[in-house]
Parts: sequence; C-alpha cells; structure tokens
Amino acid sequence: MWVLADRLAVVSFDFPMRRLVGGLIGLVGGMLDVAGVVTVMRARTSVNPMRPEKTSAVVSTGVFGITRNPMYVGLVFVLTGWFVYLGALSAIAGPIGFVLYIQRFQILPEERVLAAKFGDEYRAYMARVRRWL
Repeated sequence: MWVLADRLAVVSFDFPMRRLVGGLIGLVGGMLDVAGVVTVMRARTSVNPMRPEKTSAVVSTGVFGITRNPMYVGLVFVLTGWFVYLGALSAIAGPIGFVLYIQRFQILPEERVLAAKFGDEYRAYMARVRRWL
C-alpha cells in the first residue's frame, strides 16, 4: 500500500487530522483483532485460521455475535486506516484486495469445514450473524 501511495498517487486526498483519523480506524481494527483472539482463547478452541478442522467449538459470543470474522474485519479496519493515513486513492487496493482474497481463499473454505464439522449449529450461527458487518 505504501508503494502504491508513493509511486502511483495519481489522486491524493487530505483533510484536517487525516493521519489521526487513519490511526483511530486502525486502532479500532486492532481492538477487534485482539477481542476476537481473546474470545476464541476463552472458548478454548483453535485460533489458527489455517487449520479450521482443529476447531472444537462454535464461538458465537462477544465480537463473534456481531460478525463471524472479527479478526478479518479488524484487519480490514487496519488496512483502511493505513489507506486513510497514506492519503492516496491508489492505496485503497490494499483493503479491497485483502477482502477479495480472504473471502475466496480463506473464509469460504473455512466455512465449508465448519459447516461439515458442526452441522446445524454452525448453519444456525451463519443465518444469525453476518459474515462481515
């Protein structure tokens, strides 16, 4: 994102306290990430997204009651904060690229594994709580 902002900043933007706003957006994302990890650890299940088969419970409390993917949402906030901080439209490719990639190559396969493992409990959770926000 920094390279895009530095080398391809065809359209830049600025507003009062832009860097502060970007930092605050990133901070909210970091807080979502931490809240997600803490909630998963309290449920005593796997925090490793690369091994969804090791998950031992459907976690639906805390931030998982707002979004099924609080850590990915948190990362989108961090990247969006960085985009705002950089102040270059070209840097929006970071959060957009992340969402497209993580949706296709992590979230969808992860959901298939969890639905197969937890059945109706996970499907009910999916119906009740949105994937993103």
